[in-house]
Amino acid sequence: MPIKYWMTGAMALALMAWSGRQGTAADTRHDDAGPVPPAATAIVPVGAYTLDRTHASLIFRVNHLGFSNYTARFRRFDAKLQFDPSNLAASKVVASVDVDSLETDFPDPARLDFNAVLKGATWLDVAQFPRMEFESRHIDVTGVNTVRIHGDLTLHGVTRPIVLKATFNGGYAGHPMDPNARIGFSAQATLKRSEFGIAYGIPAPGSTMGVSDEVDVVIEAEFTGPPLVPR
Repeated sequence: MPIKYWMTGAMALALMAWSGRQGTAADTRHDDAGPVPPAATAIVPVGAYTLDRTHASLIFRVNHLGFSNYTARFRRFDAKLQFDPSNLAASKVVASVDVDSLETDFPDPARLDFNAVLKGATWLDVAQFPRMEFESRHIDVTGVNTVRIHGDLTLHGVTRPIVLKATFNGGYAGHPMDPNARIGFSAQATLKRSEFGIAYGIPAPGSTMGVSDEVDVVIEAEFTGPPLVPR
């Protein structure tokens, strides 16, 4: 009998979990360790989940001069969630980001250390605001495998509401090579940096000469949860 998926999330990340449908023998592939339940059909248990940082990424994009969508990332971040499929409103996710872990593709001190530029007082001001934090407030189910995660983002010393649009990518209760429950999701959000006090270089109205006020955030993440219960 099919069981609807439920999911909770996070950010910045950073964040959610789901239950799923019960798989059949025909749905299950095998490897040398035994049967591996397919992500789209396995039941995900209730409980506490933590971010698997080896399988997670947090990137952001801004438009530069109308010519490109400049992309950078944060390397150090963490998230925890509590998932209850019978009471989605009680599910919760919290996430934190080490802002000093920002990484561009041009950290060249001999020419221009762009990491240092963006961490400086004109932009993120890492010395004064070393952490970014997200805490969920409520979750709306928008489809079979999609949700909107409403929460508060603290960035640059300012706390404002933000919405993450998230898609559940699958999960399982565990298997011999991975004895804990695991879930994965993709999420994205758009914020205005001026609302967080970072207004340097925003183009004049009607112009693209500068760096966009809008910042697109993209999250890919997996979480590990309760251990597999032997049958």
